[in-house]
Amino acid sequence: MDNILRFRDDAAHDEPAVTLDSFLGQSNATAVRIEAGDDARALLPYLDRIALVEVSFPKFRDGRGYSSARVLREAGYTGELRAQGDVLVDQIPLMRRCGFDSFAPEAPVDEAVLTASLARYEHVYQAAADAQTPVWKRRHG
Repeated sequence: MDNILRFRDDAAHDEPAVTLDSFLGQSNATAVRIEAGDDARALLPYLDRIALVEVSFPKFRDGRGYSSARVLREAGYTGELRAQGDVLVDQIPLMRRCGFDSFAPEAPVDEAVLTASLARYEHVYQAAADAQTPVWKRRHG
């Protein structure tokens, strides 16, 4: 995949991701793909041996993948978390906040637009899986 955007320093994981059902049925896979509607919590007992979780975004308006990312990050998953599919450049900043650190969008992403999107807002308004303090908490403690 030539269109992968990564925000990690380690080497990219090149093992193909297997479906959640296949992953749960075998013991040696280290990459798993979560489809829209799959329950990411099924992976929680295996987080220590998964190097890549690829989360499918079949349509840009389908937000279930955001929840999957947050569930995995809040449970302590530190491996690569990739958003794959109909990922739009304006979604990437919030996806990063939810825990995604790599992206495989179907359409090319303009690097200048992505850089501007990531730098656009200094403060955040809601809590997420990242460590940023929401502006309301800064204001009201």
